[in-house]
Amino acid sequence: MEQIELFSIDSPCRNKCKSSKTGFCTGCLRSREERFQWFQMSDVEKRKTIQRCKTRWQKVIKAREDKLTTQHHLPYGMTDDDVQLLLIANDEH
Repeated sequence: MEQIELFSIDSPCRNKCKSSKTGFCTGCLRSREERFQWFQMSDVEKRKTIQRCKTRWQKVIKAREDKLTTQHHLPYGMTDDDVQLLLIANDEH
């Protein structure tokens, strides 16, 4: 049985919207489909989406650390500048 939410789940949007070359938002790391479907999602789906964004964030940070020591590419079409903006936005929240 799904628990009734007393408060709405806020969008993870950070108002830093820009699509990477693979369609992920460089601000919140949602996919194109996740952004377009946000207002139609159930609260359970929204929580799962937010968790996926957190997992992507961790993967980007790990890949950035690895890239500093090797020549790997960043995931989700992110660039070094995108990651820097994401780090700044994360510090603001």
